[in-house]
Amino acid sequence: MATPQVIAPPCAQPGSPGTQDVTPTSGVIHVNTRHVSGFVIIGNHLAQHHKLSLIAIGLAVHIQSLPAGAKVGIKVLTERFPESEARITAALHELEAEGYLHRSRVRLPNGRVVTRTTSYNRPGADAPPVAAPARKRTPEPALKAKWAPPAPEPDPSPTHITPNTPTAPEPVPAPAATDPVRVPAPTAPRKQPPPLPQPHAPTPELLRTAAAILADLRRHAPQLTLKEEDIPALVPGVAAWLERDVHPDTIRHALTDQLPLPVKHPAKFVRNRITTLLPPPLPGSADLAPPPRRKVIVIPLQNCDTCDRAFRATDPGHCGDCRTDLRQAA
Repeated sequence: MATPQVIAPPCAQPGSPGTQDVTPTSGVIHVNTRHVSGFVIIGNHLAQHHKLSLIAIGLAVHIQSLPAGAKVGIKVLTERFPESEARITAALHELEAEGYLHRSRVRLPNGRVVTRTTSYNRPGADAPPVAAPARKRTPEPALKAKWAPPAPEPDPSPTHITPNTPTAPEPVPAPAATDPVRVPAPTAPRKQPPPLPQPHAPTPELLRTAAAILADLRRHAPQLTLKEEDIPALVPGVAAWLERDVHPDTIRHALTDQLPLPVKHPAKFVRNRITTLLPPPLPGSADLAPPPRRKVIVIPLQNCDTCDRAFRATDPGHCGDCRTDLRQAA
């Protein structure tokens, strides 16, 4: 009989290398493609940072992908991204605190002050020295390389340095005296909040009612859920409202109307509204009375004893003309 020929290779045995399924059952699955142009290298210390927010990480990646000299001011970033100016400013502060970004105010030789931004792809690491760009050598044709003369031997002069001899690093030149002077950014003084209003006569019933109003705010606005230690500090302000004959429903409406979303600090928000929306005290009955009318003195009419003409005088007698005639006759 003829010897049987084996044409197909044997099947791989279970458990052999290369046949197990390495696809995870849950979580992310990476489909990676090698980049050959238009990419930036980002370290996991930035991409997986446990303190930076997602906006700060994305902003750091965007800044590191820009070429040198690109504008990265707050106005430029606000026009580029849909986030607000406040969020971008907060993200830049996060990057500065973690060492990924450094902004300084420098004065140019012409006297103009500008903001200089420095981006670090790895904070804390020494930046490598910038090497001079190597000249691109054009490859010679294969025919010329074949018939090229042999290279000359190196000159065995005393100045020749063997590859095993370590070379000393070149000294870094000191900064020139004409370097721009850094000017610190101006900071405005922080405005102190106004004091909380205080009642003139804080009775126990007044303070108890004020505490009940503050504790009941969470039923009408869950965003204003106050801590237990915040209520005693806000009670005098609500007591000042009650002392001015303000109804509890009016106080509740003033504190819960048109709330912003979200309310980050309920105690500070309630304190601000208690202070800024404080109504004036009600006027008394004497203040609401009409002003007294001015008394008008009316001089009565009199008939002249001589000409019987009417004239105004307090006492009867002669008019002005008759008194002149009488004086001339006398």
